[in-house]
Amino acid sequence: MRAPAPKIRVLSKWTAAQPQNREKHFLVSQIHDPAKNQIPQGFVEIEAVLTKRRQAIAIHELQNTQQWLVGWV
Repeated sequence: MRAPAPKIRVLSKWTAAQPQNREKHFLVSQIHDPAKNQIPQGFVEIEAVLTKRRQAIAIHELQNTQQWLVGWV
């Protein structure tokens, strides 16, 4: 049986399994909201803690445990 997908909430903490540009720790800054329509459906916006750079990422990518770990490791 497959483990349940982790909950993705605003301000949830994530660690990149293979950091790039010294960006390892991230926070979810926004989740798709149909009323605001700023982020496409099925995506969240994450912010690098070190650089404050933001990017949209597909939820299914964030749930890939080979790319992302829940919490700050």
